[in-house]
Amino acid sequence: MRKSRRVSQIVVYAILILGSVFCLLPLFWLVRSSMMSSMQIFEMPPKWIPSPFRFRNYTEALTTIDFLRFFRNTLTITASCLIGALISSSLGAYSYARLDWPGKKFFFGLLLASMMLPGAVTLIPTFIGWRLADLINTYVPLILPVWFGSAFDIFLLRQFYAGIPRDLDEAAYVDGAGPWTIFWRIIIPLSKPPLIVIGLFSFMNSWNDFMGPLVYLNEESKFTLALGLQMFQSLHSAQWHLLMAASTVVILPVIIVFFIGQRYFIEGITLTGMKG
Repeated sequence: MRKSRRVSQIVVYAILILGSVFCLLPLFWLVRSSMMSSMQIFEMPPKWIPSPFRFRNYTEALTTIDFLRFFRNTLTITASCLIGALISSSLGAYSYARLDWPGKKFFFGLLLASMMLPGAVTLIPTFIGWRLADLINTYVPLILPVWFGSAFDIFLLRQFYAGIPRDLDEAAYVDGAGPWTIFWRIIIPLSKPPLIVIGLFSFMNSWNDFMGPLVYLNEESKFTLALGLQMFQSLHSAQWHLLMAASTVVILPVIIVFFIGQRYFIEGITLTGMKG
């Protein structure tokens, strides 16, 4: 019995390791190609380790176009969206989970229904609205909507807030605390894992966003890294080694942020929806 259980565990671990290798292979191929010449990338049989390592590919790729400006633009948008997502989603979720007000169930159902609406359906009306407001070619259409909350983020936090015991609220009310004090002193300190999850989602969505900047930004000086990478590809489509180097630099911050916050990411997903 014990031996069969051990064999099954080994099989499960082997499958997980094989799946991890399969998922990481494209990333490895990207990084190794970024340190090769164009001819070495397409050699058959393929070389898995660059020889020699061409670190100058990164210098050439980053100096060909103004990646530093694109990085600042992307960082500005991402930081603004990150702050907006945390503030709006936490406040909205607290209202749905801990406060009683007329029509709460109806509006929460309406909020969930909005998640079923494809973004492509609202793209043209939204663009027309921003154009009438004379805000095209600005960062406002990319930042302001996030400050009104995301349905998924609010739902995720609401499920976590609902699992926090109500006894804490009642004890705070007895001590004379109000809703804002309870939110800031009790709910927020207990919500570190799901807030980090929301922050990770917001960071990755904003950093990797291509459609939004493509639709709303016209001037090259306002481009983000996603648009800059697309422009780099159109200019240097044949220089795959430089394109791979530029792509590696663009995705590197996302990988770093995810590895830093992965423990809280798993913890937040595990705890969300559990009742206390």
